[in-house]
Amino acid sequence: MATASAVSTSAPMTKEEKKVIFASSLGTVFEWYDFYLYGSLAAIIGKQFFTGLDPTAQFIASLMAFAAGFIVRPFGALVFGRLGDMIGRKYTFLVTILIMGLSTFIVGVLPTYDTIGPAAAVILVGLRLLQGLALGGEYGGAATYVAEHAPHGKRGAYTSWIQTTATLGLFLSLIVILSTRTLLGEATFAAWGWRIPFVVSILLLGISVWIRLSMNESPAFQKMKSEGKTSKAPLSESFGQWKNLKIVLLALFGLVAGQGVVGYTGQFYALFFMTSVLKVEAASANIMVAVALLIGTPFFVIFGTLSDKIGRKPIIMAGLLLAILTYFPLFKALTNAANPDLARAQATAQITLTTDLNQCSFQGSPVARDVDFTTPCDIAKRALAQAAATYETVAGGTAGAGQVKVGDRVIEVPTATLTAGGHKFDEDSAKKIAAFKKELGDAMKAAGYPTKADPAKVNTALTVAILTLLVLYVTMVYGPIAAMLVELFPTRIRYTSMSLPYHIGNGWFGGLLPSISFAMVAQNGNIYHGLWYPIGIAALTLVIGLLFVRETKDVDIYARD
Repeated sequence: MATASAVSTSAPMTKEEKKVIFASSLGTVFEWYDFYLYGSLAAIIGKQFFTGLDPTAQFIASLMAFAAGFIVRPFGALVFGRLGDMIGRKYTFLVTILIMGLSTFIVGVLPTYDTIGPAAAVILVGLRLLQGLALGGEYGGAATYVAEHAPHGKRGAYTSWIQTTATLGLFLSLIVILSTRTLLGEATFAAWGWRIPFVVSILLLGISVWIRLSMNESPAFQKMKSEGKTSKAPLSESFGQWKNLKIVLLALFGLVAGQGVVGYTGQFYALFFMTSVLKVEAASANIMVAVALLIGTPFFVIFGTLSDKIGRKPIIMAGLLLAILTYFPLFKALTNAANPDLARAQATAQITLTTDLNQCSFQGSPVARDVDFTTPCDIAKRALAQAAATYETVAGGTAGAGQVKVGDRVIEVPTATLTAGGHKFDEDSAKKIAAFKKELGDAMKAAGYPTKADPAKVNTALTVAILTLLVLYVTMVYGPIAAMLVELFPTRIRYTSMSLPYHIGNGWFGGLLPSISFAMVAQNGNIYHGLWYPIGIAALTLVIGLLFVRETKDVDIYARD
C-alpha cells in the first residue's frame, strides 16, 4: 500500500474514494436528520410532552430535552471511540446508526403527556439520550474513515464533505417538516402530523444500514491491525498520558468549543430566535433557514479545500473572529428585517420594570411554573418573558411593589398568594395577575409591539441574506475542522482522541447554547443578551487557538501509528 505522501495531490478522485465519501456522508446525513428533527419541532414537542408547565417553561424544557442528547454525546464518543480504535471503524458505524434510527422511530409513536402523563417526558428524554450516545460515536468514525482514505494534501477537501452532513441533515429535516405541514395544514400537523417525519425515518434507517454494510474497513486501520499495533486500551492512552491529553485539551478549548457555539448559533439559535422571539410564522422561518443552508452548504467544501492550500487554522480563527465582531449587529439587523414593527416599538416605546431587586428570582428554570413566582418582580418578568419583550430592570419603589412602564403608560404589578396546597394562585391573585397581563398586553399593543411578525412586512431577501452570512461563519469553522482533528492524533487512538473533544465542544458548548441563551434572555430581559454566550466562548477559543494550537495541514497521518 502506498503511503499518503506518495500519492499525487493532483490526481483525480478515484471511484473507491468517491464511494467512501458518498457512503460515509449519506449515512451521516440520515443520522443528523434523525437528531435534528427534534430541534426543528422543539416548540410543538414542548406542548405535546411538557403540558404540565406554562408556555415559557414548556419551551425551555423542550430545549433542555433537546440538549439532553448533546449532553451525553461525549460519553458516546468514549464508548464508540474505544470500539472504533479496537475493532474497526466500519462495524462501529453500524451500531450507531441502528441506535439512532430506532430511537427516532419510537419518538414518532410515543404517547404524549395527555395520554400517559409525566412518563411521556421521561421516555422522550431517554430516547434523546440514546440518540446522543449514538451520535457521539458517529462523527469521529466518519471523519477518521474518510481522512484515512484521503490522499495527502486533500484531507481538507475530502473530510469537508462530512462537515456538510449536519447541515444537510438539518436541511432534509426542514424539507420533510415543511412538506408535511403543507399537505396536512398547521392544525393537523400540530395535533398529530408532527409524528410523520419521525416515523418515515425508518426508511432512511434501512438505506443507511444497507450503505454501511457495503463499506470496506479503513486502509490505515487495516495496516495498523495487520502490524499488530492496535491499541489495547485507547481510553487510557488518550486521556491517561499527558502528551495526548494535552492535545485533547487544546483541541477542545482552542478549536471545537468556539466552533460548536458558532455552528449552533448560525443554524439553530437563529431559527429559534426567529420563531420564538421575533414571532415569525414557523413555516416561513423554516423556509428562509432552509434557503440559507442551501446557499451556504457548498462553502463547507470550499473552505475545506482552501484549508489544504493555506492551512486549517487561519480559516477557523477568521470564522471565530467574524462571529465575535458581528453577532450583535447581525441579530439586530435580523430583527429589523424579519419583524420591523418589533424593532420600531423597541426604539420608540421602551419598557422599564421598576421593582425591589431583592425579590427577583431566576427566570430561566426549565421546571418553573407561573405559581413559582409570586413577587411583583417575578410576575412582571414572567409576563414580559412570555411576550418576548426587551425591557430594563431598575431598582426602586417599596418592598412588595413594582411598576412596568411601556412608553408613557405605567402599570402597577400585583403580589400573589397561593392556596393552602401551594399548587395554584388563590382566586383574588389569579384575577389580579390576569388583569395585569391584559393591561400589559394592551399597553404593548398600543405602543406598537406586535404579537407576531406581519408576513407582509418581512423583508425576505434581507432576512435570507443575514441567515446565509451566519451559515457562512459556520462553514468557515466547520469546513477544515475534521481534517485538523484527524491530523492532531495518532492512528491507534485517533477515533477516541478526536471524538471526545469534538463532542464536548459541540455537544456541551454548542448543543446547550439554545437553552443557556434563552435562559439568559429570560433572566436579563434583553432579547440579544443570549448572544454573549457564543461570543464569550468563541473569544476564549480564538485566544487559545491563536497562541497554542499548531497548524496541521502538512502532517502525514500514515506516519503516526
